Amino acid sequence: MSTTQTTASAQPRTEAVRALMARMKDPALLADLLFLERWEADPAHGAGSVMRVAQIRRALPDLAAAVRAEIAHAR
Repeated sequence: MSTTQTTASAQPRTEAVRALMARMKDPALLADLLFLERWEADPAHGAGSVMRVAQIRRALPDLAAAVRAEIAHAR
């Protein structure tokens, strides 16, 4: 299944991601942000997952912090 097919029906959980996605329509970015949201809610400890989250956090530190805060607040 392609990234576009995987993320086409998925909706962001956090306002931070929803706000960014309203301005940007990049399917690869959406896939990364949905992955970040899922990981923040239920971390997977595989090396690949940890590396992917680390890359997203480095690229978008403010957004990653906002997602982390929203997910933590929802718990």
